[in-house]
Order: sequence, then C-alpha cells, then structure tokens
Amino acid sequence: MARQKGIIKLKGTIGDITFYKTQDGHLAREKGGIDASRIASDPAFQRTRENGSEFGRAGKAGKMLRTALRPLLLNSADGRMVSRLTQAMVKVIQADTVSERGLRNVIDGEAELLFGFEFNIRGKLGTTLFAPFVATIDRVAGEITVDLASFIPTNMIAAPSGTTHYKIISGGAEIDFEAETYVVATSETAILPWDGTATAPINQVNAVTANSTKPLFLALGVEFYQEINGQMYPLKNGAFNPLSIAKVDSGV
Repeated sequence: MARQKGIIKLKGTIGDITFYKTQDGHLAREKGGIDASRIASDPAFQRTRENGSEFGRAGKAGKMLRTALRPLLLNSADGRMVSRLTQAMVKVIQADTVSERGLRNVIDGEAELLFGFEFNIRGKLGTTLFAPFVATIDRVAGEITVDLASFIPTNMIAAPSGTTHYKIISGGAEIDFEAETYVVATSETAILPWDGTATAPINQVNAVTANSTKPLFLALGVEFYQEINGQMYPLKNGAFNPLSIAKVDSGV
C-alpha cells in the first residue's frame, strides 16, 4: 500500500495498480494474492478457511448488534466503528472453548468481552460521564436498567466546547445471533441544560423478553446540543457523542 502524492489523485485500476480513497487519504496498491479457488479447496489453506469462516461470523454478529442499537448509533458512532466492532467480535468468538476451530461462535464465546466497547472513539463515555451510575440486567423480568443519582452537569459531564444542553440515552437489546433476530428498547431524558443546577435522579428501564436465554446488552450514552435562538441543534452533528456497552449478560 502506497500513498498518492501530487495535485491529481487517481481512482480506479491501471494495469496491476489500483488507486482508491480512504479516510487516510488517497492510496494505491498492487494487484496480487492467491487464487480464490485454491484457497477454497487446497488442504494447505485449511487454517485460512477456518479463520475466514469465523471472521465472517464475527462480521455478521457485529452487524446484528449495530442494527439492534441503530436508534442510538445514528448520532454516536465514528467512521471506523464497524471494523473495531468486528475485531471485538472476533475476540468473543475466539473465546469459545467448546466448538471446533472454524465453527466457534458468539453464543459459545464470551460476549462479556464486549463490556466497555466504545462506539465513538472521538467521544468516550469513560472520559465524558463522571456521574456514578448503576447498570442492571434483570433477565427474569426482562428489564435492562440504568440509574443515575442526582448530579451537577457541569461537574459530572465533560462536554465539548459549545455545549449548552445534553441528554442521557440508553438502550437494552436482546439478540439471537443464531436466528438473526433481536428485541430492543431505548430510553432518553428530555434535553437538559448543561449548567450548575443539580438534576433529578434518572431511571431508565428498557424492556425486553422476560426469561430470555439470549445475550442481553445495555448501551449508555450522552448526546450534546447547542441552543441557538431558542432552537436545539446537535452539537457538531454528534461528532463527540459517547455511546458504550455498559453491561452484558451472555445468556444461559
């Protein structure tokens, strides 16, 4: 992989060189690699096929989680979140000590490894929200809950420059990775002033299926706003809104 320089940037393929644009700029790479049919059948590439199968499973699982949490992710994700989540799912799958290599999966892995995953690397929950919170997953009742005691916003929320208001958001997701289905519920506060006045206690309960045996996830985040002439606008299009996996219960 090489970086393109100069005034004119190329896109497409010339000979064996492919020119393309990424977040890192305009790049170029030489065409190459092993024939796909050989990878699919040659015994020498058995490990490659196994790794590819599990990587594909990780990508599909990551997509399921993203789809379930889409209402929260619309304003709280960075451009490389998809690849980072896939990498995290690979680690979950590799923690499966039951299945054979190549057949390892999320259900038999360790979904708890997703705890603390940050969907927006530019605005992390751990360096934004300092108000103590209690995250609870009640599998029997089917309630995924977050509680925050009263706090002073300017003391307990590190807000980006220009912030005048904010809201706390959360979501509870029950995901069946095998059937590729999910149940999700989300909650949010009103848009609150980011000032020195103590808030009321915050309690958000996200209801999923009672007595579910599927993995359950709690996502918690903050959205920032700027008030201009009485209207609320997402601050910098949500570039610094944090959203994180605050609790995981992998199921039974």
